[in-house]
Amino acid sequence: MTLERLLRPRSVAVFGGKAAAEVVRQNGLMGYGGAVWPVHPSRDEMGGRRVYRGVADLPGVPDAAFIGLNRHLTLGVLRELAEVGCGGAVAYASGFAESGEEGLQAEFRAAAGDMPVLGPNCYGFVNYLDGVLLWPDQHGGRRVARGVAVITQSGNIGVNITMHRRALPLACLITLGNQAVVGMSAVIAALLEDPRITAIGLHIEGIDDAAEFAAAAIAAQARGVPIVALKTGGSAAGAALTASHTASLAGGDAPTRAFLRRLGVAQVASVPALLETLMVLHVAGPMRSRDIASMSCSGGEAALVADRAEGSGLTFRPLDPASHAAVSATLPPLVTVSNPLDYHTFSWANGPALTATFGAVMEAGFGMTALILDFPRDDRCDGADWAIAADAMIAAHAATGAPAAVIATLPEAMPEARALALAEAGVVPLCGLDEALAALRAAAEIGEAVERPAPLASPAPAGEAHSLGEWRGKRTLAGHGLAVPEGRLVVSPAEAVLAAEALGFPVAMKAGATHILHKTEVGGVRLGLDSADAVMAAAEAMAAFGGPLIVERMVEDAVAEVIIGVARDPVVGLYLLLGSGGVLAELVGDTAVLCMPSDAGEIEATLRSLRVGRLLAGFRGKPAGDVGAAVAAVQAVQRFAIAQAGALLEMEINPLMVRPAGRGAVAADVVIRMTRERA
Repeated sequence: MTLERLLRPRSVAVFGGKAAAEVVRQNGLMGYGGAVWPVHPSRDEMGGRRVYRGVADLPGVPDAAFIGLNRHLTLGVLRELAEVGCGGAVAYASGFAESGEEGLQAEFRAAAGDMPVLGPNCYGFVNYLDGVLLWPDQHGGRRVARGVAVITQSGNIGVNITMHRRALPLACLITLGNQAVVGMSAVIAALLEDPRITAIGLHIEGIDDAAEFAAAAIAAQARGVPIVALKTGGSAAGAALTASHTASLAGGDAPTRAFLRRLGVAQVASVPALLETLMVLHVAGPMRSRDIASMSCSGGEAALVADRAEGSGLTFRPLDPASHAAVSATLPPLVTVSNPLDYHTFSWANGPALTATFGAVMEAGFGMTALILDFPRDDRCDGADWAIAADAMIAAHAATGAPAAVIATLPEAMPEARALALAEAGVVPLCGLDEALAALRAAAEIGEAVERPAPLASPAPAGEAHSLGEWRGKRTLAGHGLAVPEGRLVVSPAEAVLAAEALGFPVAMKAGATHILHKTEVGGVRLGLDSADAVMAAAEAMAAFGGPLIVERMVEDAVAEVIIGVARDPVVGLYLLLGSGGVLAELVGDTAVLCMPSDAGEIEATLRSLRVGRLLAGFRGKPAGDVGAAVAAVQAVQRFAIAQAGALLEMEINPLMVRPAGRGAVAADVVIRMTRERA
């Protein structure tokens, strides 16, 4: 299925009344040079154009069609268009799956056949590159020669984005609606075919197809087209999973966010941050490092930038001695050279002096050098001196070739005309300090992205779920390289005593019945049993649980407890969770989610980034943990999960007892649920 004719049509058929008339009008305003054929059962003229009675009456086969009819009439027109070979359509009508009408949406897909269709419940698209739109409303954009594309599932968010005054060249805006036929992945793939698209922004409520999305994102990375996403809403991950804590610990849509991160898709938290990131990517491309420099003529602004950047993931690297000397040489002796730099007002309105200072800072090799500059109101004030500073940034960028930006701390203090001039000169105009910092971080993340294996494809297995039980689960994982405590499976108190004596005191005892998943919560775990009498008493007390008992050697020298979980998201499939473990795992909430497969470096970096990483590093004089063994344990769990991806529902090791460096890591408890066909 190709979208070429739909998105870049030479002829457009428009069906309906008010909405269709607006499509005709907007194409006229845009200066579309192709044929526009309105279709209506009774009108003779629409927007100065002849009106046709139906598909059969059209003078040719349209490349694209806008269907602004009710949902029932839409189905009939879809069938007719598909039969004559139309290149694609936009279905404006609502009242399909979004209203619970799944059956009607199935009819919609059947009517479309092999014809690509955006919608239903969809505004359509505006192609500012070729001057064509299938869009039943106003929009604020204009024709451009190149620029960014935005794909959103919300028509209203799409309208809002076109109304921005941030000088961002919007090449194409595409809304998706219900994605009954064409989803986000196919649109991304189609946009990659157009060399005029410099970056792609996504507003994601849900991913249509994980494998197709991954293929499109990997292709974008290979072609050098960066993608940034605003992910909203939560997933239903873990809704039906009750055996482990992993799904609840992952929380909401964390698996989807990990999926995007694996694919090199940067993520932001707001529409303004999405637009600012696209501006950075369009003008300067991905950043080569997280090191940034900030310059302003105000100590207050320098402090504000430093404070707001705290925890942002960006760093104000100090100037090296040579760079420090070079910057100092451009400034009066009273100025203290630092990063962020307050260059005072000694050079204010002195273009050559400012250019020298800005250029000296840019030569220090930062990922981005930014000037903090809020322009005055042009209706009440004179901005000539501010223009001198902006022009000095342009001159310094031209002389050095270094990435450069001008940040207005207040979005309204960046006039659109000034932003356009900066962008055309290769200097990134950014509106709003917090949004600017978020954009720079996202651009740096894209710059850091490396090619990794595609996320594991793991469609949901079918069949009855069952638990392997702790004893069998440990033996199974031990076969994949996971270290487990030495233990015995016994069926009586007397056997428990013999096992404990053979293992050596102290021991741990657990209920071994497969139906007991959270033993601690029901009293099914006894620790530190240091005598035969203690073992006998514990075994007799656990007789009420039924089933065998597990007797294991105690691990007494752990420096940290880690949880390793694998759960299944309904969209992206199996994912890996790491975090602080033990009985307080959910209370602590110290977790991170990774896609599979993850290599040893990614696993270790994740463990060290968690709060439990401080224990693993050796906290307050305590010995450091065996991080290598912890990483190996995670890899063992991952090997099993990948091998059983078609049957595994979820699993959890909680806790993994990480012992001092050189002594290993041992899985104290294991929960595994699988389907019976593959277990």
